[in-house]
Amino acid sequence: MGNKMHVLPVEAYTSKQWFDLEMRTLFSTTWQFAGLVEDIQEPGDYISVQAGLNNIFIVKGRDYRLRAFHNMCRHRGTQLLRAVGKGQKAITCPYHDWTYSLEGELLSVPKKEREFPDLCEGKLKDCGLNLHEASVDIFKGMLFVHPDKDAPNIMDFFGEVAPCLGPHKVEELVEYREKGPEPFYTKEIKANWKIVVENYIDHYHLAHLHAGTLNMYDHEKAEFGWKGPHYWFYEPLIPDYLADVDNAAQFPLIESVPRERIGAYVPWLFPNIGITEGEAQWNTFHAIPLAADRTLVVIRTKVANKSEWEFTKQYAKSSANKLWQRYGGQGKYEGDSNDPMASGDFMAEDVFACEQQQKSLYSPRFSVGARAVRGEYAIVRFQEEVKKWMVAHGAEI
Repeated sequence: MGNKMHVLPVEAYTSKQWFDLEMRTLFSTTWQFAGLVEDIQEPGDYISVQAGLNNIFIVKGRDYRLRAFHNMCRHRGTQLLRAVGKGQKAITCPYHDWTYSLEGELLSVPKKEREFPDLCEGKLKDCGLNLHEASVDIFKGMLFVHPDKDAPNIMDFFGEVAPCLGPHKVEELVEYREKGPEPFYTKEIKANWKIVVENYIDHYHLAHLHAGTLNMYDHEKAEFGWKGPHYWFYEPLIPDYLADVDNAAQFPLIESVPRERIGAYVPWLFPNIGITEGEAQWNTFHAIPLAADRTLVVIRTKVANKSEWEFTKQYAKSSANKLWQRYGGQGKYEGDSNDPMASGDFMAEDVFACEQQQKSLYSPRFSVGARAVRGEYAIVRFQEEVKKWMVAHGAEI
């Protein structure tokens, strides 16, 4: 097998064969994050998402129910809908114009009698060519899909970890969107998706790689563990930052978080969606596997429902606050701000670290040295969960 990354072989991070196996036995068998509930508000609104080997779309029907279907025409398998859309009256295949209702029923086939004389004797309703159903459900304001029509109950999957998440009332928050072509943070990382996850759940690196960017949190007092296949994490703010957090925070504080429970809640929901829940932001961190050595990260941010003027005032207070200047926004090294290690941007620091690790995996001299028993405990457990899930769903590894 060659060298190992604790539990998994290096090939699990570099091989197309392993990547394909994950698509079939992991991402095609788990609940997959699709978006936020506000993405689909009116009948005919839809979004699509790749769930392992399956492209699935969620659509709101005329009865205001959410439904999920496999995104393929029953005629020749052509993709029906693009990534996102509003107000569809029906779902029409762009290839041959087969048309389906918002509830997935086949409505019309052009030239049916002439081209398809045996198509259920003209009775489309009973011909068995309605769209293949998938499953959709909601967890903490997030939409999830599962490729199976009779998927396991979503609370059976996430229920154990739910009490360990932050007290944030997500439905009271509003999405913060950047100006420009990309409304939220999107970054393609030249690393395997598991490298990205392991960086996210690595407690050991917080006080080191992010010494100048995330030092407002008390890393020594971090608490973390596992509930089922899911990771939970919490660490408080350091006392002097907490004492002046009203002025130090960059955004207005989220009012649903009691003062005594302010801190960083950073769970990882198996297999590939993280949530970062802080004093002033609530984020989804979606790690989308693209290839054995490529991952697309999409971060969506929700904040307190305040006016633009309130945000402007808060940012001005934070920028002038000595605590923020002391504990956040400082690069690990001095130098050009284009250097990730001098940027003062913790995401740039993480991306750099992940990509450097990926490069090293191809060296014949690569090996994992000593392991931090507490700080890197989560990495080993995550790899065990990946392996266990894949084996349970048919992988021979």
